Amino acid sequence: MGKSNFGREWTQIYGIYGMDQWQTLVFLLCHAVLFSVLSVLFLLYFDVIFHFFQTFFSSPGAARFAAGFSGAFTAISAVCLFFSAANFFYSAGPLHYDMAQRMVGSVNDWSTVKLALDIGCGRGILLNTVARQLKKTGSSGRVVGLDRLKRTTLSTLRTAKIEGVGEYVTCREGDARSLPFVDNYFDAVVSAVFVHTVGKEYGHKTVEAAAERMRALGEMVRVLKPGGVGVVWDLLHVPEYVRRLQELKMEDIRVSERVTAFMVGSHIVSFRKPSQHVMGPGEVRLDWRF
Repeated sequence: MGKSNFGREWTQIYGIYGMDQWQTLVFLLCHAVLFSVLSVLFLLYFDVIFHFFQTFFSSPGAARFAAGFSGAFTAISAVCLFFSAANFFYSAGPLHYDMAQRMVGSVNDWSTVKLALDIGCGRGILLNTVARQLKKTGSSGRVVGLDRLKRTTLSTLRTAKIEGVGEYVTCREGDARSLPFVDNYFDAVVSAVFVHTVGKEYGHKTVEAAAERMRALGEMVRVLKPGGVGVVWDLLHVPEYVRRLQELKMEDIRVSERVTAFMVGSHIVSFRKPSQHVMGPGEVRLDWRF
């Protein structure tokens, strides 16, 4: 089928991790096939369709144009739907795997990492990538995967064993908006295509949803040790993440180039929590919570 940019077979990635939101892929493919069939019917029965449009237009030229435009629109829609399905399929596996490698590369020295956290670990692609990096550097560290569903964490532990990093991985159920960990606990905190889903019960474009996302980001900063590194790969809302991190006085905030994932733009944002915060005149000590 092909290889990811980091040399891993697509079939191996999907064989281990499966497919998230496969219903969306099926929906796109079914509609792509439907529009393809309709575009072929437009070609085969153009004269019939042309005569049909003549019942609505007095001018034959206008009727022909309307029939041709409808056929072209149907064909273009089919192409767009096939492209969207292909991008969705690629994003869910090979791209996710490649971006996980890039996210891991944002942390300079994994040998010093004793505890890492993956928020919204899902199938475990990023989680296991972190675990492999810990294993590769000979670290005695561990990575904790957090997800909202217990059945997801159990499935993720199985993938960790398949990848040979089961001893480096633990999972637990929890809410990203109220992480079940004390302050300054992790050396590194990562999250892949998850934060944008926080608060979705309010609708993605509402003020309430934005507040919930900022709350999750604040929790990420709260549990990160001073000097620790946070790395987030996400869709759509990256500018608001950067503004919030600036408000929280994070250091070394970096944003990657745009990568199309799941049919929208995505970026990796990395940052470092200050080793210490010196209070100046009239300055209020930061509260990492939103």
